[in-house]
Amino acid sequence: MDRGIWITVLLPLLATTAGCIPRQAYRPPAPQVSGPIDPAPLPEPGFERQDADVVALPTATPAWEARPVVADARTVAGSRYTVAPGDTLRSIAVKTGAGSEAIARANGLSQPYTIRRGQTLTIPAGRYHRVKAGETGIAIARAYGVPWRDVLAANALEPPYLLRVDQRILIPDAATPITAPLPARVPAPAGTPASVRRQAAFELDIDSLVTGGEPALGPAEKPAAATASSARILPPSAAVADTARFNGRFDWPVEAGAIVKRFGPGASGERLDGVKIGVPAGTPIRATADGVVAYTGTSVATLGGIIMVKHGSEWTSVYGHASRLSVQRGQAVKRGQIIGYTGSTGQADRPQLHFELRKGRDPVDPAKQLPSRK
Repeated sequence: MDRGIWITVLLPLLATTAGCIPRQAYRPPAPQVSGPIDPAPLPEPGFERQDADVVALPTATPAWEARPVVADARTVAGSRYTVAPGDTLRSIAVKTGAGSEAIARANGLSQPYTIRRGQTLTIPAGRYHRVKAGETGIAIARAYGVPWRDVLAANALEPPYLLRVDQRILIPDAATPITAPLPARVPAPAGTPASVRRQAAFELDIDSLVTGGEPALGPAEKPAAATASSARILPPSAAVADTARFNGRFDWPVEAGAIVKRFGPGASGERLDGVKIGVPAGTPIRATADGVVAYTGTSVATLGGIIMVKHGSEWTSVYGHASRLSVQRGQAVKRGQIIGYTGSTGQADRPQLHFELRKGRDPVDPAKQLPSRK
């Protein structure tokens, strides 16, 4: 049979067969991806992506990022000063460049720091940084490349760890000289300014968030009062007011789940400042007690999504490895209120919740503060 006859026979058959095939929507071929595929879901309405795995309500830039610090500390030589008429400890600090609290400590003075005419005071030597509006302890420590905990110790700072504008704080010597190379994880191109090298060497941790995250207050400024609304976005320049006093008890932050890693030193020597609770991804995280949200974000890479709540009387709770952050900084929360949802963010090897309780700066074993499971 020649070619023309074949065409004549087959065309009607093909038309009949095509009519029996159901129609399907056209789907373009999948694009070729050379790199890893982002497995994180898209943010829900009202939420935004904070990193590859964490979604959160829109929030302001952290204060230590919004208000960088210039490392312009004044070096003061040790000396003696004779109190003149009209002098106050604050005015002597301005004249000498030293911090008033440092002068008080060096001379055994206690509040209200009473001094008398003709009294001879020791002026302690050191580097003193004058705090500017909006600066935080974290940003100050990072600018000088020293751990914030060392600055706390050098200045004997106490709760609530709020700095004030024009306060002069002593900057201890850097633990790592600025001429030293940065860690391998942070490349340091030739000609990198010393200030950038100092900041890159600074590592943020929970202790820094608890004690050094609030911006400095002006002379007549007060911390922002808490609100029950999650719609308010506090500006980075506003400090969060703590709850006046802890009243009540702590509850479990998740309704089920077992502790898979306990508080304290581990088998390989590392220390855990909280507990790890194994739970399915997407489990609601509940506030362990009434309080005020002091931080939400992803600034500590090992813990992924973090929520931090102040409860008053120096108590703070911390919730890490969250995949969703459902509250805002400055928001008042009640015991049992859902504040986020669990995940495996940060360096978690499976879905879990990192849970800490701190009294002041000191981590406390949560297992000893929580009620027994039934």
